[in-house]
Amino acid sequence: MTALFRINGIIQEEFKMAITAGMVKELREMTGAGMMDCKKALTATEGDMDKAVEFLREKGLATAQKKAGRIAAEGLCQTLVSSDEKHAVVVEVNAETDFVAKNDVFQGYVAQVAEAAMETETTTTEDFLASPWKFDTTKTVNEALAAQIAVIGENMNIRRFAKASEENGFIASYTHMGGKIGVLVDVETDVVNDAVREMARNVAMQIAALKPQYTNSSEVSEEYIAHEKEILLAQIMNDPKESQKPEKVIQGMISGRINKELKEICLLDQVYVKAEDGKQNVAKYVEEVAKANGAKITVKGFVRFETGEGIEKKQEDFAAEVAAQMGN
Repeated sequence: MTALFRINGIIQEEFKMAITAGMVKELREMTGAGMMDCKKALTATEGDMDKAVEFLREKGLATAQKKAGRIAAEGLCQTLVSSDEKHAVVVEVNAETDFVAKNDVFQGYVAQVAEAAMETETTTTEDFLASPWKFDTTKTVNEALAAQIAVIGENMNIRRFAKASEENGFIASYTHMGGKIGVLVDVETDVVNDAVREMARNVAMQIAALKPQYTNSSEVSEEYIAHEKEILLAQIMNDPKESQKPEKVIQGMISGRINKELKEICLLDQVYVKAEDGKQNVAKYVEEVAKANGAKITVKGFVRFETGEGIEKKQEDFAAEVAAQMGN
């Protein structure tokens, strides 16, 4: 595109290189850096491809992103709660190996990511990565990540973060298996004491162990229920014996199975894992604690992160890899 400017009263044209999608793609293929980083480099260097490569190298992005093809499915989930317990965050930062996840340098970095995420005003991971790094505002979060990749030597990824706030109560947190799972629980209550905090921690442990999808059945959409009913009906109709039963019986079977499923996926309907009789559900447990402490308690919601969930992990043959490197 062009820009007009005036010299000695004569209108001149200044030609500027338009940064095209093709240029961004080419630079990305050359360096392995992210699309936004490539666009930033090309803009800063006025479209000069060689200078853009150097720009990325100077930022540490080209070197770091060469590792981007390697799957980072290990790592840590870290929680952080404010001193007044009103605000909290959980983050997931991935690395390639469990060995690195246990490294003090990596763990210290994840703690910094949690602190930065707690203070950010951004709401998406993409915007968070593009925002200034709390501990060195001359860098973005993504550039600081690239520097850590260079230090640690493995592909790393700030995968996600979630924040929770509760002005009329508190946020409880829990990490399980050394950070493999991170949980936040939003508890609305007019009484905050050790007994209520213990209840919240127990509920968080329940979430970590039994992996509910919803807080209560009211959160389950009609579309989800209808879809599950269709699947159950198909299962019944494919069974020669069950398909011959009366329609009323079949519908009763479907309703029964749906109710059983809801008790498994809805937190408050789940059987409380510490129940002595093996029957008390989480809702009844919360009510019991509320009554004992003269409190009004509502578990309003939760967040559960599990490291690497949904990421297809590459199966490595370590012995074969070592042998290959030794030329055997």
